[in-house]
Amino acid sequence: MDRYQELITLIETFQDDFRKFYGKGNASAGVRVRKHMADLKRKAQEIREEVQSLKLEKKEEQQSEP
Repeated sequence: MDRYQELITLIETFQDDFRKFYGKGNASAGVRVRKHMADLKRKAQEIREEVQSLKLEKKEEQQSEP
């Protein structure tokens, strides 16, 4: 569940810039929103790769058991 908490914390850090951009139309905040979304994409990909790796490890362990 640490990974889940990492995502929640990451998203919470975006809140001010989202409000500034969508609520007030602040263009600079829009640039930061785009950066935040790229960070989120990288984190999501990292987690996806980890999940796949853990699945493969588990599958290999099950196949090696007599």
